[in-house]
Amino acid sequence: MEKESSKGINKGDLISKVAEVLNSKKDAQAAVDCMLASISEALAEHKTVTLVGFGTFKTSERKARKGRNPQTGKEIDIPSRNVPKFIPGKALKDAIK
Repeated sequence: MEKESSKGINKGDLISKVAEVLNSKKDAQAAVDCMLASISEALAEHKTVTLVGFGTFKTSERKARKGRNPQTGKEIDIPSRNVPKFIPGKALKDAIK
């Protein structure tokens, strides 16, 4: 991939890049949508998704904690929750040096 502008790329840009390989924007959109849905479904089931050379997607539990309402300054309880986490692989880290 060539360097993109500082604004980054969005899902539409990613679909266009995949369409260059598949020669079909419709097939590219289906492929990207399927990949993103598969990752989301696996994370919803607390499974780990490893893409060798790219990175690992997994869920992590964020513990309950105290916080403050910025408008009133009143202390509030923030419940624990599961959050998605991405850990880049070695090849990805090396690619962005």
